[in-house]
Amino acid sequence: MRVLIADGFPDFARAELAAVGLEVDYRPELRGDALAAAIAGAHVLVVRSTEVPAAVFARADALALVVRAGAGTNTIDRKAASERGVYVANCPGQNAIAVAELTMGLVLALDRRIPDNVAMLRDGKWRKKEFSRAQGLFGRRIGIAGLGRIGREVLARARAFGLEPTAWSRSLTPEQARALGVGFRATLEDLAAGADILTIHLALSPATRGVVSKPVLERLPRGAIFVNTSRGEIVDEAALRDVIATLGVRAGLDVFHGEPEAGEADFASETARLEGVYGTHHIGASTEQAQAAIARETVRIIRSFRESGEVPNCVNLATRSPARCQLVVRHYDKVGVLARVLGALRTAGINVEEMQNEIFEGAHAACARIRVSRAPPEEVLAGLRACAGEILHVEVIDAA
Repeated sequence: MRVLIADGFPDFARAELAAVGLEVDYRPELRGDALAAAIAGAHVLVVRSTEVPAAVFARADALALVVRAGAGTNTIDRKAASERGVYVANCPGQNAIAVAELTMGLVLALDRRIPDNVAMLRDGKWRKKEFSRAQGLFGRRIGIAGLGRIGREVLARARAFGLEPTAWSRSLTPEQARALGVGFRATLEDLAAGADILTIHLALSPATRGVVSKPVLERLPRGAIFVNTSRGEIVDEAALRDVIATLGVRAGLDVFHGEPEAGEADFASETARLEGVYGTHHIGASTEQAQAAIARETVRIIRSFRESGEVPNCVNLATRSPARCQLVVRHYDKVGVLARVLGALRTAGINVEEMQNEIFEGAHAACARIRVSRAPPEEVLAGLRACAGEILHVEVIDAA
């Protein structure tokens, strides 16, 4: 099995893959047409920030699995992968601590104006009176948008600083919030209105693109701190610039609209240049600890796929099966029995959506559970039941 790695990946993780007999093709420079040309013959593709468009899948003759060595999969054409039966998996939560640490670093930097302190000293100036005007964090209100693994790590650190936390997400319920010991807010607007500090930890999706909108940002209290370490596209940057100017909001941003894909590039951002903004270079997950954890999880996913066919953290399996009923066939464990069953379904024009076959002790009998597009007609069932030397029992038991 050939594993093509088209991004930076630690030496120890590559060695672990090679040690279990995998052919590791390490080519971190591959992008665009070069990646499409190199994909032939690869069974597994590992990427970090490298885009995997439909053109890559179109030329992938053996590809079965793409692993995003990170959390977000928006750089991978999941539709193209699904149409070709290619699993897409990610490594959620492995960078949660790193992103939470940067989040709190930005909050502290904004409150104490740490970068400005540094810049003034480097310029040979001492301005203790000016930089002594910091409010402090203890007892202030922090609103956390998104309570996944990153949001929960931020919550733990916010408590350590004595902040009073509230939270919102589309799936968060009042009961869940009580269990986590965090105040519940029913809308993102309400979260913003009650937050001295608002921090964003939402995955980018069609539903979250632009969700931190002008009506949300305008609810922030005057002088509030706003932090985004998720994705730039989640926030209306023009509206953010407006509240920085009109409400004195200060922003810590690790992500921006139109940020470069390359590690080094010129980048002219109107938002990043504002005096009220402290920006970093999309480095939230970029600690050695986080990258090692992600690499270990990537290796685990690939080994599981190779050894059992199971794909942990798969993100492109159907959440709802198109099957309408389940056919249960208890049968003798003989050559050709399942072929007979599947042939009968094919003749009847019935599609098999999902199938599982389990062998009993002694390997004399087995049970196949076959989820199908529609219930087999009685004549098909009768024909299967008539195969006494092969089939023990046939039943339709689950109408969906």
